[in-house]
Amino acid sequence: MRAVVQRVSRASVTVAGRVVGEIEGPGLMVLVGVTHDDTPEKAAKTAAKLWGLRILEDEKSCSDLGAPLLVVSQFTLYGDARKGRRPTWTAAAPGPVAEPLVEAVVSELRALGAKVETGVFGADMKVELVNDGPITVLLEY
Repeated sequence: MRAVVQRVSRASVTVAGRVVGEIEGPGLMVLVGVTHDDTPEKAAKTAAKLWGLRILEDEKSCSDLGAPLLVVSQFTLYGDARKGRRPTWTAAAPGPVAEPLVEAVVSELRALGAKVETGVFGADMKVELVNDGPITVLLEY
């Protein structure tokens, strides 16, 4: 499981012209990618790391501040462009495998007390954000 985490002052995701998820910061914008061998345990570990990650101002975490997270599925995190000019997506898990694991990350975060907004799995999404810092971190399990 991979997650690209950005500290934001605001972020939103729009599908078909309608805002489906939006946060006002400080908070985290999280793009989550799933590969074939990912498990619910990895999803839980990812959620716990996101909730406690100290990248907000003054080395605070979302758990310290009650800061919101916007979680968006992103299969392209497993794109491989080492050969040729067209990426391959073979390392990305198919939707029936990935969707429940992305939802598990969201559910685990909510169980920890997080305010979480989301995109729509598999949709053509438009993501807007203001990266604060800029701070961007890659998590991988």
